Amino acid sequence: MSDLKVYQYAKCGTCRKAVKWLEAQGHEPELIPIFDTPPSEAELTDLIQKSGLEVKKFFNTSGEVYKEQQLKDKLPGLSSEEQIRLLASNGRLIKRPIVTDGHKVTVGFKEDMYEQEWNNA
Repeated sequence: MSDLKVYQYAKCGTCRKAVKWLEAQGHEPELIPIFDTPPSEAELTDLIQKSGLEVKKFFNTSGEVYKEQQLKDKLPGLSSEEQIRLLASNGRLIKRPIVTDGHKVTVGFKEDMYEQEWNNA
């Protein structure tokens, strides 16, 4: 099985479910602590491109930092580059887990999405 990188937070239940699912499929993911080592602007730009998702899908909209900074109102006025810079500045703003094999990227955990993307990766 190909090696996957998983940007995650060990105390996050969704992250634990995702890692457990990946391991059950025979993957040996490299776990990257997203709060301690958030992806850089360049890494985020690459991940976002490969995911095919909009930048806003990478924001943890239910997180405290997102709410404290009132980003729901501020994001629409920011360019993609400004949004990526904001994400890179604080790992708590990033939706998790992010899983990548260097070619594909998924954000969050939905078992059916993982079945499709990572079952035979």
